[in-house]
Amino acid sequence: MTFANGKFAIAICDRCGQQYQYLELKQEWNGLFTCPECFDPKHPQLDPPYHAADAVALQDPRPARKEPVTVFVGAPGDSIFESNGMQPSVEIKKLIISTKVGNVNVSIS
Repeated sequence: MTFANGKFAIAICDRCGQQYQYLELKQEWNGLFTCPECFDPKHPQLDPPYHAADAVALQDPRPARKEPVTVFVGAPGDSIFESNGMQPSVEIKKLIISTKVGNVNVSIS
């Protein structure tokens, strides 16, 4: 859409109410059309400086490696910390190993 250039038009200043040539009025940052005497530029404090957000995530993350898992194998309730009262346990318990899926590596140290 095209508009007339307004070289013969008159307009009213939004701040002081005086009549001026349309082309003499300037638009302020808040939308008011004011004369050159009333024109008030935007104060720099109204435009705070840009502060980038703190970096939180990594750009190219790598998943954790799958480390070997050490599992204590024995019957339910077996523990190396068992005792008979104040005396260490002397009974020998049978170790049971059973698996259905996967591999089991047993290391005795």
